[in-house]
Amino acid sequence: MTTRAATDARRAAVLGSPISHSLSPVLHRAAYAELGLGNWTYDRFEVDESALPGFLTGLGPQWAGLSLTMPLKRAVIPLLDEITDTAASVEAVNTVVFTEDGRRLGDNTDVPGMTAALRERGIDKVESAAVLGAGATASSALAALARICTGEVVAYVRSAARAAEMRRWGERLGLAVRTADWSDAGEALAAPLVIATTPAGAADALAAQVPERVGTLFDVLYDPWPTVLAERWAARGGAVVGGLDLLVHQAVLQVEQMTGRAPAPLDAMRTAGERALTQR
Repeated sequence: MTTRAATDARRAAVLGSPISHSLSPVLHRAAYAELGLGNWTYDRFEVDESALPGFLTGLGPQWAGLSLTMPLKRAVIPLLDEITDTAASVEAVNTVVFTEDGRRLGDNTDVPGMTAALRERGIDKVESAAVLGAGATASSALAALARICTGEVVAYVRSAARAAEMRRWGERLGLAVRTADWSDAGEALAAPLVIATTPAGAADALAAQVPERVGTLFDVLYDPWPTVLAERWAARGGAVVGGLDLLVHQAVLQVEQMTGRAPAPLDAMRTAGERALTQR
């Protein structure tokens, strides 16, 4: 794809609703500072599905790209000229890049961001895994597991409809997915890799069921941190990958796509994120 020179004055932003909590401006601005892109700006805008088409139409040529959070990751797809295979595989776009000729390109950096965060902790392959939850992030988790899991994934969900959806995602991704009821979620904690995609507090009760010997927990939350489950997991001596790890790794890929500069400054972005969280 063709983008304008990274030295030009450019704009980027994160969109979603609600959006005030987003750490994306902190991460992207830290990257711009480290890369010497003093004339780049990154903001946040409260935008819902109904406002998204008008927002995109109103953007000028100075815009380089957008980060998207809920509820826009699927709503944006019909408004784009092209999406990557990764975004198509989970029907979710979290990154939009504007080309020099005015095209809108959509990608999903959550999936490679998850695999990069795990790889950073030495996890390239697992024989089996468990997923807690079945929301939008769970589909990205399955897509990431399709790249590294050689065996079965068990998804623990709260409804038959969610269970059917997770099995469909597994079929689509070529991943062996079995579903189980949330009431049995304590069984998930024995898996070599557990990915918790549930909202804040939803998995807290499972902390009391963490076994003596544990593998790796990937908890996608970053605020509050540590979660009750992550804290108990670490106390058992297990490896913990947090939501900030995911947020930073997916943002690294966004910065590289939007600015054309690679590699993006991972350490500087992580440090900025950690500092911001301590100030909340």
